[in-house]
Amino acid sequence: MHEKLKEKLDVDFRRYTILGACNAVYAYKALQHEDKIGTMLPCNVVVQEVKNNVIEVAAVDPVASMMAIENPDLAIIAAEIKVKLERVIETLHTGVESFGLV
Repeated sequence: MHEKLKEKLDVDFRRYTILGACNAVYAYKALQHEDKIGTMLPCNVVVQEVKNNVIEVAAVDPVASMMAIENPDLAIIAAEIKVKLERVIETLHTGVESFGLV
């Protein structure tokens, strides 16, 4: 995003990347239970530099976001996705620590 903001608006912004994470299996399962769920896909993950050389990885809790839809089947799918997202974020954190970057 920082490159696009510089290009389009001529503003300097910290390093900020939005990753769209989509798992076709989970997307298909969710679509079988809620046809408009595509408006909430993919799961976005933000990687940003919050201060000099301090990187933050963040994602919205899929369980919390699915509560707005009030579909118990989606809550189950969201819980599975939450576990996977947490694992990815923890792996990134552990990897950074092993390189001595925190």
